[in-house]
Amino acid sequence: MFRHDISVAEQDIDTMGHVNNSVYLRWVQDAVVHYWQSMAPAEAVAKHLWVALKHEITYRKPTFLNDRVVAEVIAEKVHGARSFFTTVVKRGEEVLAEVRSSWCCLDAVTMRPTRLGQDVVARFLTD
Repeated sequence: MFRHDISVAEQDIDTMGHVNNSVYLRWVQDAVVHYWQSMAPAEAVAKHLWVALKHEITYRKPTFLNDRVVAEVIAEKVHGARSFFTTVVKRGEEVLAEVRSSWCCLDAVTMRPTRLGQDVVARFLTD
């Protein structure tokens, strides 16, 4: 599991006084990309980009300004150029949102879908 600290900014708050639902998408994007950058070898990071294909978000509790929030990211599986993640957004032990997402790995030069090497996939699924 990878832990990514989240800062709740004033512009994240909507008219109802809590974090707008759309902000969670940015948080998941940041968390998954930082996970990739932290676990993959530098040469793999330089050669690959990620694009989100699908996010399925279950909101559990609202998030407010000044909350201390963390995203916990788990790589579930890799299939071809696609990878599947679960991200849990938490305030302490409280689950604020659960996100299941699928991503496509792209070659950074051609911008075409590409498979990761087995050595990189092994790191993805065991770290």
